[in-house]
Amino acid sequence: MYSVTPQNSDAARPFLTWQRIIDWAQEHYRVRNFSKDERVPTRPGLLYLVQKGAVRLVGTAQVNATGTNATRLARISPEEAFLGFVGTGQPFEIVAQSPFTLQAYAHVDQTSVVWMYWHDLDNWPHFRREVLDAFRYQHQRKLLWLSTLGQRRTIDRLLGFLTLLIEEYGEPTDEGYCLPFPLTHAQIGSAIGSTRVTVTRLMGKLRQKGMIRTQGDNLLCLPTDSVLSRSEGKLNGN
Repeated sequence: MYSVTPQNSDAARPFLTWQRIIDWAQEHYRVRNFSKDERVPTRPGLLYLVQKGAVRLVGTAQVNATGTNATRLARISPEEAFLGFVGTGQPFEIVAQSPFTLQAYAHVDQTSVVWMYWHDLDNWPHFRREVLDAFRYQHQRKLLWLSTLGQRRTIDRLLGFLTLLIEEYGEPTDEGYCLPFPLTHAQIGSAIGSTRVTVTRLMGKLRQKGMIRTQGDNLLCLPTDSVLSRSEGKLNGN
């Protein structure tokens, strides 16, 4: 659960099966490249696979509020809430549930996404099982995320959130394990129910304590010993 390499990463998938799917997607015009922050058009009932790059999932909730005139409704649209990433080799789907709206955006340049109908997976039964396993894994990670967001102190939510992200998507570097793509303080704040200003202040505290680090273009990192100690703790049942 706490491996720094996703269980269903491209490296773990048999290359031949993955290549056949990519070839099929290109032949049927089911693959498209996106620029950074470009919206990925989605609709319910379809399955999406990230071939390359990373997809950022966000959500908004439409809330109807009554004003002084009961016959008039003011529609309030909160800011988008960051809901997580979908990395290379990972599946995702968008479920419509009023009043919530879910959207997907390319988080980095040259993000490539394949789309298909669920019955298309009949062509690759082994891959179908892998996709279902990936969704189960994502569900487990979301439960950990919810547990982290239940922490009372904002700094605890912040550190828990960053730890979960880096443990799942981090890559080894001289600074420890680092996210391979940037994440703004505003996006972090929306994910943990805080503000950009508060996140910036608390990030400074975590850096001073050596609990997080930054590298290059403000890429967030966890010290290697921090990741390993948490992984060993989980393996030992702590």
